[in-house]
Amino acid sequence: MTGNDQPDGAGALSIREPPRVLVPIEVLEGQTIPQSLVDFLAPAEVVILGYHVIPEQTPTEQASMQFEDRAHAAVEDIAASFADAHSDVEERVAFTHDREQTLDRVADDVDATAVLLPNPTGEIDDILVPLRGVVDVDRLADLVATLVDGDDRRVTLWDLTVGDDTALLDQSERTLRDRGLTDAQIRTESDDVEFPTRAIVERSDDFDVIVMGEGEQTLLTTVLGDTSERIAEGAVAPVLVVRRDGSENGETEN
Repeated sequence: MTGNDQPDGAGALSIREPPRVLVPIEVLEGQTIPQSLVDFLAPAEVVILGYHVIPEQTPTEQASMQFEDRAHAAVEDIAASFADAHSDVEERVAFTHDREQTLDRVADDVDATAVLLPNPTGEIDDILVPLRGVVDVDRLADLVATLVDGDDRRVTLWDLTVGDDTALLDQSERTLRDRGLTDAQIRTESDDVEFPTRAIVERSDDFDVIVMGEGEQTLLTTVLGDTSERIAEGAVAPVLVVRRDGSENGETEN
């Protein structure tokens, strides 16, 4: 049985679609993805988005004519490493005046489960999952279970919500177990911290990857806005931000 096959009450198999991860790359800046991260993401479907931010006064058509071949070649090289790791890979290239809007649009277009904020990393054994406020636990658990199932990787669920209510932590742990993770793979912690963003950044060097939920905010404000931008820039580890259900994201678009 694979991590995507879960028995139902009648003993039949319920097939889950593999999660889809959007991997944005500053394609003309020489940004790459470590091989260990490529291997970690291999069980998921991957969309490589090679993007390049251009000045407001430069038409996107002009940038495309000037840089498109170079951008596509760079994206193809990165996509090839994912294909070699047995990922299902899609490639996209975009020249944009607004990185945030482009990533948000493409994430919606491809119905991405999560967006990767790349950082260097070595071998991936320990995954930190900070829990803050409202999180789509099912999507979070689907992604985590797909990426760690069948391995010796360990997941630390870290509840940062204020108060003594452990409902979110309990639900997340129970859902991961339902997805097939073992007792040995799951660790739970709970802390009442005043500044969650700072706490996550401070602990990031103890883990190989951070997986966090989008919460109540949209992708623009959570993934690319103040909070996660600070986490991504301050964290030592790569960050995967799990988006809420696409229909909910669609309701928040302007």
